[in-house]
Amino acid sequence: MAGEALIELRDVSVVYRGRHAWGSEGTAALTGFSLSIAEGEMVGLVGESGSGKTTAGNVIAGLVGAAQGDVLWEGSRLTTARRRKLRGQLQLVGQNPRWGLDPQRRVGTSVAEPLAVLGIGTRRGRRAAAEELLAAVGLGRAIVSRYPHQLSGGQAQRAVIARALISNPRVIVFDEVVSALDVSVQVQVMNLIRDLQQEHRFAGLFISHDLAAVRYAADRVAVLYQGYTQHVADSATFYVAPLHPYSRILLSSVARIPDESQFDDAAPEVRAAVVGCPLSDVCPYAVERCKRERPELRQIGSEWAACHRAEDMASTVSATP
Repeated sequence: MAGEALIELRDVSVVYRGRHAWGSEGTAALTGFSLSIAEGEMVGLVGESGSGKTTAGNVIAGLVGAAQGDVLWEGSRLTTARRRKLRGQLQLVGQNPRWGLDPQRRVGTSVAEPLAVLGIGTRRGRRAAAEELLAAVGLGRAIVSRYPHQLSGGQAQRAVIARALISNPRVIVFDEVVSALDVSVQVQVMNLIRDLQQEHRFAGLFISHDLAAVRYAADRVAVLYQGYTQHVADSATFYVAPLHPYSRILLSSVARIPDESQFDDAAPEVRAAVVGCPLSDVCPYAVERCKRERPELRQIGSEWAACHRAEDMASTVSATP
């Protein structure tokens, strides 16, 4: 969906299987999910809890395998063997910074660890690199010798970001990285991420349920619902005049949009239909086709939308003063 993709997920499906006394059953986390991210681009991935956002990030990072579909790196399939050669090039920064720092190691040692794993540099050189990056993310020299429990939440998140950057990655997945932080600290971390991306030009996936944070961070926005991609659009377009009704539902909680009142009853909970579009029971644009046929993701102008009536929605938006 974006030209010159560095990393791409193409028709990826992921099923989590649980075992019970009566057998096993599968839960689809992603179904036919496609997304591309270009070098220097930040893509925001939004949706409700359980929509598959974290699973998509884990597939990119190599923590979860795809039951179907492919992960591509510069247009070629990213196999297990190729991932080994690219160690350090794909990094993940999670919601809880404590998970990214060994509680029994000093912060400087944890930040330098990726270089040690990759066999890069000497111990002294790795420590110097860790000090340099910690300074770059706004942490003083004293942080190097501290333990994770001695850091604030914001300091720990900055340290984890420094750890992700130390191997000079080309792709970083940020999974709910500001959701556990105070508002003032969120702004600091968001500014840091934006500045670092402009400097290092990595491809980024910014996963969040916070549409205000995504608006600040992302060049494009992708919307997930029940494992299916519903909408992909440039950030400016998405926040002004989205073509998909579910995007309008999401935006109604943070911004005034045309005809917002139509979706008031649907906004708290969107129910999934057994067949057809999962929004067909609550969408005011739904017609009979929506109830019997699941819409495919298709391109409408500069956007991609899984909606049979996206063109009609476009005309109603353009007609709104």
